[in-house]
Amino acid sequence: MIMNILLTTPVNGNYKEVFKKFDRELFEYLLPKNADVQLVEFGGSNTGDIVHLKFVSPIKGDWISEIVEHGEGDDIAWFVDQGTTLPFGLKFWRHQHIVKGLEDHRCEIIDDIEFRFANQLLNVLLYPALFLAFYPRKRQYRKYFN
Repeated sequence: MIMNILLTTPVNGNYKEVFKKFDRELFEYLLPKNADVQLVEFGGSNTGDIVHLKFVSPIKGDWISEIVEHGEGDDIAWFVDQGTTLPFGLKFWRHQHIVKGLEDHRCEIIDDIEFRFANQLLNVLLYPALFLAFYPRKRQYRKYFN
């Protein structure tokens, strides 16, 4: 069963300008502060780009995602990363990063995350940990963009 985390964060700025800032600097800013994580590679946010993280502690493992889609439309821009090498018993990972325009100088950042662990019990047990790992992004996005 695929699990889902959906976080929406309003921030100041035109959606195009906010989306342009989804770069290495923002990615490093968003890395978990309570884990020893090394950014091995950040290719960018365009289709075909690779992002590679190495978790050193508390749990060891590589996390490699490929950007499988990106685009821009009227009042919206997005890219999607999909896990190719996953740690922690994850079997599936797909994260849509969406910036949606609300008005001239306001937009919302949407993190739409789908994942699946090795079995349903792990899905239920580890959902709160993943949710809590991504929830601080709401505060981080507001601080970074406001």
